[in-house]
Amino acid sequence: MFPGLEEGDVSDGVLIAVDPHKAHNTLVVLDPASRAVLDEAEFANSGPGYQELVRFVRQWRSRRWAVEGCHGAGRSLAQQLVAGGEPVVDVPAKLAARVRVFSRGHGRKTDRDDAVSIGLAALEAAGVQAVTADDALVALRLLCDRRDELVAARTQAVCRLHRLLAELTPGGLRRELTTGKAAAVLAGVRPRDVAGKIRRQLAVQHLSGIRALDRKIAAVRAQITVMVEDSGTGLGRLFGIGPVIAGRILAEVGDIRRFPSKDHFATYNGTAPLDVSSGEQVRPGYHGQATGASTTPST
Repeated sequence: MFPGLEEGDVSDGVLIAVDPHKAHNTLVVLDPASRAVLDEAEFANSGPGYQELVRFVRQWRSRRWAVEGCHGAGRSLAQQLVAGGEPVVDVPAKLAARVRVFSRGHGRKTDRDDAVSIGLAALEAAGVQAVTADDALVALRLLCDRRDELVAARTQAVCRLHRLLAELTPGGLRRELTTGKAAAVLAGVRPRDVAGKIRRQLAVQHLSGIRALDRKIAAVRAQITVMVEDSGTGLGRLFGIGPVIAGRILAEVGDIRRFPSKDHFATYNGTAPLDVSSGEQVRPGYHGQATGASTTPST
């Protein structure tokens, strides 16, 4: 049942279902009782477009919203609606696609048909989640993503620096490389040929870039640490989990109440056992694990 919509009260208000896109948002207005389409429209996914959308829906004083992909393409619209006090639920794309095929008996995929399927999914399916305003966990995810980006950039810079130093140093270098070792090598290298001078110049630039990335990574890590501590989580008391890993777990899980049970959570995080037996070979596995891998679940 649609969140906030009690049995026998489906005639109160309308459901506005939205199929969001990068350039525009297509919406249909559904009567929750009859499932009939009362109206439909399309608006640009922009500031002026949103204002036009708001003016259009004012004719229905009692209304609820169903938006597809509120963690993806529909995030901007959903957050604007929630900020304006509108009740919104997030409809997963897979759920809407399933409803489109089985409710209509066909696989047509126009924006209008998609919007209708999104609305029907919100009315008929259990488990659709109400959208809330972005909070500290969303900010934490942004910081964790930023740290991952910086670490990836640092790894690339270190690989390029290592290649240049190996070309500048007779016999090459070991794989383990720190900024201190790199600086020491560069201090002792004074090539006289043009190519060697350019290699050293580029190596110095890479070293400078790595040090700048180290400062940025440290600053982001400090922010993550503060936010994890402020959350009051006990993850840090587990062996092997520091503030960075704890932050990533909190950011990915979000509101734990969205999982009806521990079994649903285990399926989500890939630790739920499942049968991957074949023929005479009986072997358990886990969700998200390749079936060809040989793994025995821990007891």
